[in-house]
Amino acid sequence: MLNRISPTTFELQAQLPRLPVPKLEDTLARYLRTLEPLLRQKEEMGELPAGATAESELAQRRAWADELLQGGLGAKLNGRLVDVDQTTENNWFDDRFWLQKAYHEWRVPLLVNSNWWNMYKDDPAMDESLTNRCDAPAYTQQAIDAQNWDGLEWGLRRATWITYRAVLYKVALDRQTIQPDRSRAGAFCMYQYSRMFGVTRIPCRPHDYNTSTDSTRHSRHITVMVRDNIYELPVLNEHDEILPLAAIERALGDIVADARKADGPAIGVMTADDRDTWTLAREHLLSLGPENRANLQSIQTSLFVLSLDSNVLGDVDGAPAPVGSEPVYAGATAIATSGAGRLAHNRWFDKAITFSVEPTGRAGMLGEHSPVDALIPSFLSETVLAEPMPPAGEPLPEKAEGVSVMDEAPQWKKLAWKVDDRVQQSIRHAEDVARQITADSNMGMLWFSEYGAEWIKRVAKQAPDAYIQMALQVAYAQVHGRQTATYETASTRLFRHGRTDVIRSFSNEAYDFVRALRENKPAAELYTLLQAATQAHTRQTRDSSFGKGVDRHLMGLRLAYRAEDDGEVPRLFADPLLGESSAWKLSTSGLSAGDKFVGTGFGCGYPDGFGVNYLAGSQTLKFGMETKRSNPLGDGEPLKMYKESLVQALRRLRDIVEQGAPAVQAKL
Repeated sequence: MLNRISPTTFELQAQLPRLPVPKLEDTLARYLRTLEPLLRQKEEMGELPAGATAESELAQRRAWADELLQGGLGAKLNGRLVDVDQTTENNWFDDRFWLQKAYHEWRVPLLVNSNWWNMYKDDPAMDESLTNRCDAPAYTQQAIDAQNWDGLEWGLRRATWITYRAVLYKVALDRQTIQPDRSRAGAFCMYQYSRMFGVTRIPCRPHDYNTSTDSTRHSRHITVMVRDNIYELPVLNEHDEILPLAAIERALGDIVADARKADGPAIGVMTADDRDTWTLAREHLLSLGPENRANLQSIQTSLFVLSLDSNVLGDVDGAPAPVGSEPVYAGATAIATSGAGRLAHNRWFDKAITFSVEPTGRAGMLGEHSPVDALIPSFLSETVLAEPMPPAGEPLPEKAEGVSVMDEAPQWKKLAWKVDDRVQQSIRHAEDVARQITADSNMGMLWFSEYGAEWIKRVAKQAPDAYIQMALQVAYAQVHGRQTATYETASTRLFRHGRTDVIRSFSNEAYDFVRALRENKPAAELYTLLQAATQAHTRQTRDSSFGKGVDRHLMGLRLAYRAEDDGEVPRLFADPLLGESSAWKLSTSGLSAGDKFVGTGFGCGYPDGFGVNYLAGSQTLKFGMETKRSNPLGDGEPLKMYKESLVQALRRLRDIVEQGAPAVQAKL
């Protein structure tokens, strides 16, 4: 990992183009096209005003778009965005708008709502029985209180190895020996890689902030949490060499032994409260004494948090049996890694990266979304898991890459907090908030192993991502009797400091396909429509990734509008259909093949929808899913309902391919 490379990690940054400010007429034309399936569906379901048709309603929006274009206001707003582009260092959208508007002004708790999670498969050295253990059901007081340290040698070994591999990655980033990401389209921006380690979200009113990279550039310690106690553990020496691994493992063992004496004050639970409440609670905590400021500073500047949990969490009592080929513990692993299962205890949700490890070695990563999109830490996770650990009881390597050969031992310290009744009350309030969030959350995993990305490419002749998106369209429609506005992440990392735009998966072609499926059209016709839908989706993915998306530009235009100067809100912006077209009841994102992951996940924003993060493996498709128990459908188990619907959709698409695809002509 530390071998010199060319080009170096950040060497290509200066060559990256800036994210363009699109032409207004192009964005409006693309936006109007995305409204067509919504209006066509409304017409079919009799939801339009009396006498209206989809075409008449669309014509009205075209007139409003022309109003914006011809009236001069549209050009003025777009001109302001051009000015923003010329007065920002890297990226007009990310530098000026994105963090604050998308994340930091949002005041809801991070738990489930904003954080993402990534669950790891067992290390090859581990015994399967370790993972299948269940010490306490999720979302209960027992999940907080239970202590079963049997097998701890495996948990300490896994935690040590994850720490080593993650810190080695940080050292490699500092030395710029991580290969820069590239594709046939060009180099990708690597800036987000610099925002994983040592970054913490700071609560503030009216909006939060993230700590700067410069403030933590020379951090050499991690934060360790055990039984709500918090510790500072050095992992690098002054030469930025990793401390001996055996010494780190002994230190972690000593920390666990100390934590078993008494539980900590659960300061971290407060990070699960709404942002305004946590802001005030944190300011009061700081007012109690300088030691609290020093403690918070230690956490904020640490490379990452390592949460060592005291039991192996089970799923909720009475959880349905697996729907697919996922292991029985998959749902419990998601609940544990997200921080929800122990009602926000032993986590610091503001930290960019938290690794969690249970006593038997079951592990995963939790992330704060604002500094870095989940895709980048998933690459870190793959590297962390790429090299198996030595089994517990065997010596750790003394001459491992990046490790000091000196006989050095980390001097850990426990963070002692000054706490009063008001702090205790804030902790109880935050735990109540966590209980409310988790009582409504229904999360878990679906593994579909009847075919995977290899079959989709080789037999179905489709792009796997687009094919999966169509399966999700079918699955949602089967449950709700209609399709809905759908978000899929498009990466804009071809541009300097690019983050994301939106792929609006509910397209005209997706609507045509799903409607034909409802009408039981012949397989050959369905295959033709499926192919048209996936091809349209792939085109939209390309456009959105190349700076020709709809949603980020529209957001910029609306933020550039000034009521005091610009008069009445443009009718296109005041149109309720604009909001409906971006109400992402189906929120989706794909990562890698995920062969080393149990799965991934993030929260859904609507009770009658679901969030799904998927991994398209060659033989298995993995879906991390979250919905709300308050969903009016599903009889309190909507996750099971969506899983079953998705399995049915994937099988239906396979039937369409096998029965309707053109016969392959034999080569002479």
